[in-house]
Amino acid sequence: MEKVIIQITSGKGPAECCRIVTRLHQMMLAKGKALGIDILTLENKPGEVNGTSLSITLQATGANLAGFVKEWSGTIQWIAQSPYRPNHKRKNWFAGVSIFGINELPEWDSKDVIFETTRASGPGGQNVNKVETAVRGAHLPTGLQVFVMDSRSQLENKKLCLARLQAKVLALQTDELIAAQQTRWMQHHNLGRGNPVKIIKMPL
Repeated sequence: MEKVIIQITSGKGPAECCRIVTRLHQMMLAKGKALGIDILTLENKPGEVNGTSLSITLQATGANLAGFVKEWSGTIQWIAQSPYRPNHKRKNWFAGVSIFGINELPEWDSKDVIFETTRASGPGGQNVNKVETAVRGAHLPTGLQVFVMDSRSQLENKKLCLARLQAKVLALQTDELIAAQQTRWMQHHNLGRGNPVKIIKMPL
């Protein structure tokens, strides 16, 4: 199975560009499902306007990802009237999609995680308070932490904690990778508008 990291960015564009990020996320999830590609959302940085995102980081897993990746990688042009400024003359908006091979990121090792159990909080002194089922996981190399109390099972909470912590670490590593490659893509600063790989014309 192949695996890649995908980041969709507004390039610090206005709310309309941030709206494109959200719409592209929805479209990729639907397309991935149709193709049998598993797409996990690692991080979603919300925009100032409800229903928008500055950037969204995804992990795609599946066979023959090349076609899926080629369709999206690069600048996306979206032609639509602004849903936020009805009288605005501009109708061309842009967002960018970057693809990174998972082998470009440091290898994940669950041995780098330490767990701490604690009593889960619950209303009215219920039994949930009397057993240490809640779990806090810390990733030693990055210092990232996750607290989980979803289940009454300590083992289940540990599994959830590990999965969520791995997602946070992947998102952080992806951000660091992108920062190191700013000369190639100028992430979040200067979104190139020439030669879009895809042009979409529909309401935002």
